[in-house]
Amino acid sequence: MRTIALAAALAAIGAAPALAQDAGKGKTVFESRCIGCHSLATNRIGPALGTVFGRKAGTNPGFGYSPALKEAGHVWDAEKLEKWLTNPQAFVPGAVMPFRLGSEEERRNVVAYLQSLKK
Repeated sequence: MRTIALAAALAAIGAAPALAQDAGKGKTVFESRCIGCHSLATNRIGPALGTVFGRKAGTNPGFGYSPALKEAGHVWDAEKLEKWLTNPQAFVPGAVMPFRLGSEEERRNVVAYLQSLKK
C-alpha cells in the first residue's frame, strides 16, 4: 500500500520514474557518438575509456589531461559520469572536452555500457 501511495505522490508532483539503463544500447551510442575521440583500449583525442569506471579522474596513463581534470580528485562512478556527459565544463570547470550527450537516456545507457566493462 505504501508503494502505491508513494508512486501516486510522485506522479502528483510530476516526478518521472528513473530511466532504465541498457548497456547494449549504450554500446551502440558509444560506437556512433564517442568513438570519434575515444577508444576503449588506447588513448586518442580523448583518453581510453574501457577502464574509466572506478578510475580516479585525470589519471589514465599516457594521456595529456587538462590541469582541471588532473586536479578534480574524484573517482568515476555512474553519477559522476552522467554529470560529465551532461556538461563537462560545468562539472569540472576548466575541462576541455567540448562534447555533451544531450539525451538523458543515451547518457544512462553509455554509463551502463562503461560500467559493464569493469572487470
